[in-house]
Amino acid sequence: MDYQVVVLAAGQGRRMGAGENKVLLDLAGAPVIVHTLRVFETDPSCKGIVLVTRDDEKEQFRALVEDYRLKKVRTFAEGGKERQESVRSGLAVIKMDQKEIVLIHDGARPFITHREIATVTEAAAESGAALLAVPVKDTIKQVADFTVERTLERKSLWAAQTPQAFRLFLIRRAHQESLETHFMGTDDVSLVEQMGLPVKIVEGSYRNIKLTTPEDLVIAQTFLQRGEE
Repeated sequence: MDYQVVVLAAGQGRRMGAGENKVLLDLAGAPVIVHTLRVFETDPSCKGIVLVTRDDEKEQFRALVEDYRLKKVRTFAEGGKERQESVRSGLAVIKMDQKEIVLIHDGARPFITHREIATVTEAAAESGAALLAVPVKDTIKQVADFTVERTLERKSLWAAQTPQAFRLFLIRRAHQESLETHFMGTDDVSLVEQMGLPVKIVEGSYRNIKLTTPEDLVIAQTFLQRGEE
């Protein structure tokens, strides 16, 4: 099923401690963001990429897109202070039928696969909103002031990933309502949840990691050495 995708690359990446945007860090000879964009570039179902960047880095990203011949990156959008603002900016420049599917994906997740993209896209076409996620493996504690309040039931907990997929009209409506009510979600499906609408969960892969800390880069290098990009 055809789709367009908003790829977020405007984050600060403070936990990476690299002193620069983490998606511009080198990973096996190319910036992280290039690995991510190549997945969508080579997916026949992807009909266009909107790349959301900070204004002061836009030209740097434009140069990367040209150097690596990423022809599906046709539009740039300016990122905001918060992730939610960046997504809204990307959605605003999407040009497609309101009923078609748009994906929202973290630029720091370079190991998403075409199969996973197809699965979550199809789920969104059926339900209106869907996300990739994996069952939590660790025991999760709810804590206050460094004291355990309770242990959460692991069987019902899933770790959210991206891409998250939506009918365009639905996610635009969710963002508009969150703007009007001043609701800040931790991801995009939480805005749909806030509207009382169902979100379909699709089991993803534990390889679809978000590169957040220096340790994640080591794991990413291992994946690439094993040919698992």
